[in-house]
Amino acid sequence: MNVPEEQIKILVGLGNPGLKYQWTRHNLGFLLIDKLISIHPLKEETKNNLVWWGKIDVAQQQIIVAKPLTFMNLSGEAVKWLNFYFKVLPYQILIIHDDLDLPWGRIKLVKEGGPGGHKGVISIQTSLGTREIPRLKIGIGRPVLESTIDYVLSEFSPKEKEDLDIILNGVHSLIETVLKEGLNKAMSIFNVKNSLLKRVVL
Repeated sequence: MNVPEEQIKILVGLGNPGLKYQWTRHNLGFLLIDKLISIHPLKEETKNNLVWWGKIDVAQQQIIVAKPLTFMNLSGEAVKWLNFYFKVLPYQILIIHDDLDLPWGRIKLVKEGGPGGHKGVISIQTSLGTREIPRLKIGIGRPVLESTIDYVLSEFSPKEKEDLDIILNGVHSLIETVLKEGLNKAMSIFNVKNSLLKRVVL
């Protein structure tokens, strides 16, 4: 099914709230939102029991950035609220999350598709009743010895922490391309070349 090329209005980074989880692999989405607001000052911000959100200007456009406060497995409740409150369509929301099936640091931008076992994505797709929700997947790789749950809830290794700035800066460039030129253009550049990660994944 063809998903309409539509301007992204909301960026949602997935993660778990609280300092305990701040530097864990599962919180890459939160870290990307934090990176964006460190570069683009907040114009407005507020929160309720479901979600924190704010407004920033990126690529000469005002965009809403959000972090669910529901914990990962209930992310759909927060995204459904954003969907209703801001009167946007599901394909105008870009979800940013970690991905076990991609090697550390690699990315994949998709316009639709299955959740790949990601509990936050499952919750969002169930709550909105569609898989036609754009997503930016940031690879964290799979654990060698740990269980999957322990791995995603563990803090980054020292080497991964060194890579984080490169990855987040690269994803920031991707976001700017999405907002300036659309999802299709960004996919054609970043999915094919994997350009922002060649310095990270050898």
